[in-house]
Amino acid sequence: MTYLAPRQGLFAIILLVSFCLQTLLLVISTDQQLSKSRALKGEQMVAQMIDEARLSLENKDRVSLSVIANRYTSEQDVTRILIKDNNDEILVPVGNAPMQQGDTIRQIATNGDAVIGSVALTLKDVSKGEIIAMQWPFVIGTMLLHLLLWLIYGYLARPTKEQINALSRDIQNLHREQYMQIDPRNYDRDFERRSADRETTERSNETTTDGDTSNVRKRDIHNEVNQYLRKQQNQSVASEGTGSSASTDAQVTEEHVDHQAADSTSDEINGSNGTTSKFGSAARLSATRAFDSVRVQIVFHDEFNMLERLAPAQRLPYLALCTQLLNQAVTELLKQPLLLGVSVLNEPRFEDNGASVLLKADNSHAKVALAGVMLGKLYLMLNKIIHDKHIELSRFALPAKAGVSDDAQSEAMTQLLHSVGKKEQMLILLPNAGRKQISHHVQVHSIMRPTTVYERECTIFDGGNDAMIQRLADVRNAVLMIESDSESFT
Repeated sequence: MTYLAPRQGLFAIILLVSFCLQTLLLVISTDQQLSKSRALKGEQMVAQMIDEARLSLENKDRVSLSVIANRYTSEQDVTRILIKDNNDEILVPVGNAPMQQGDTIRQIATNGDAVIGSVALTLKDVSKGEIIAMQWPFVIGTMLLHLLLWLIYGYLARPTKEQINALSRDIQNLHREQYMQIDPRNYDRDFERRSADRETTERSNETTTDGDTSNVRKRDIHNEVNQYLRKQQNQSVASEGTGSSASTDAQVTEEHVDHQAADSTSDEINGSNGTTSKFGSAARLSATRAFDSVRVQIVFHDEFNMLERLAPAQRLPYLALCTQLLNQAVTELLKQPLLLGVSVLNEPRFEDNGASVLLKADNSHAKVALAGVMLGKLYLMLNKIIHDKHIELSRFALPAKAGVSDDAQSEAMTQLLHSVGKKEQMLILLPNAGRKQISHHVQVHSIMRPTTVYERECTIFDGGNDAMIQRLADVRNAVLMIESDSESFT
């Protein structure tokens, strides 16, 4: 057993106080140095400004004085410059002293023996936070040094085994001396009893270790008990008086033991079945469920429910345009030789909650999962172009997001689109066979910090290979060429 260093918490408090005092002294000393250097710099600036503004002060030329003062207020430390004439009237006030206060340096401007005015320059105070920010390498280095000292103390000051044994012997000797002063005879008996108890404890620990092995033979023990009870039952049948009662007791005991064994076995089976039933949906979700159809769900990314507030005269034509785009995208995409054997089972139509396309594999070689992913990405590409064009023309349009799943998990995908789906994003929830279909064509990544089983099994479309992207671009251009010949959305 490893023991901590003595009073390690107290040593940590001492180091913390040392770090705070060292940082405080650093701030105070740096503040004094900056104050001195800033005061010298301010006096030089005031003297230089009086030399430059002497002629303008005699003539009370406010414009020239303002130009000169503004040049000096560009300094980082200067917050305000106040120029007055010989009658103590303000000629030029420049700066923002009411917002930032600081030290003010005043000096009278003279021309020979005549007083022609005065100049007051205010320098801003350096905050303690700025000082710590300037000295951050020293502060962080000091903190790491104190932490290193604490770790070194905790490692070096731990008591060794020899020290622990010596301390234990000292405590036992002290306890023995105190106890013998009270009753020497009782102490001897108690000491012998404690020694015996210690030996008993060691033996019980060994017995406990051996008991772990005997648990493995639990069923063999039940069988032996059952055989013994049957033997007793057979013997009790031979006797008349006590035979019936012994037989009854043996039978009851046998039934009790058998019932316990059955309960133990049933508990093990039920435990495994309970686990299976609890995680059955997850297993069916993530493993090898069969599928021959894929549902592509496309919904609008409408954070502020703008579609519901839109007038029907504008909403219905917009939904009709989206429906036309989707149908043309399905038609053009399924013409690709790569997707031979994939057919559409429904006529998709956009409503306020989006649209859904159900694709089916006509044979075992049809890549229906790849068709669903390509259709979702194709419509997102088309919707991106239409959305940007409508925004340029100051017309209503919404971004979209898509979800691809087998038909059995369409409800789960609907929930995922509303909970974790983002703008211009496509979610994919497919079994292993579907993932294998798309693995050679697209890249996906998992959802960060999932909270449900569906979120853990769901993936996000991250890109495709060059051949698939080029094929989607060709289909997109073909759909847009058809769309350009039809009536545009107004």
